Amino acid sequence: QVQLVESGGGLVQAGGSLSLSCAASGLIFSSYSMGWFRQAPGKEREFVVAIPWPDGSQYYADSVKGRFSISRDNAKTTVYLQMNSLKPEDTAVYYCAARAGPVARSASAYHYWGQGTQVTVSP
Repeated sequence: QVQLVESGGGLVQAGGSLSLSCAASGLIFSSYSMGWFRQAPGKEREFVVAIPWPDGSQYYADSVKGRFSISRDNAKTTVYLQMNSLKPEDTAVYYCAARAGPVARSASAYHYWGQGTQVTVSP
């Protein structure tokens, strides 16, 4: 049974930083591309960033480029999202996702999802 468990969300002031983690189990982690998506109230789930298996070039949404950074530790089967210079518009539920194949920006391309973790950025 595949499980993706996110952690690290919370409340932060604008300009601050947060680090999210996603611990994966039940899959051959190094064979999966990993992505982070987010969904704000009343909006569709949107792509944030992805990293291919086992590692390599990362793909960022323009809205987070230069502020967010993704990394993965295949030995710990964990993917991380470092978020700096946070803005109120970054407020959303952040989801970790796994895809058995090359990275993709479409949520429908991902096979497994975590339950999400709330990130709230106050002005």
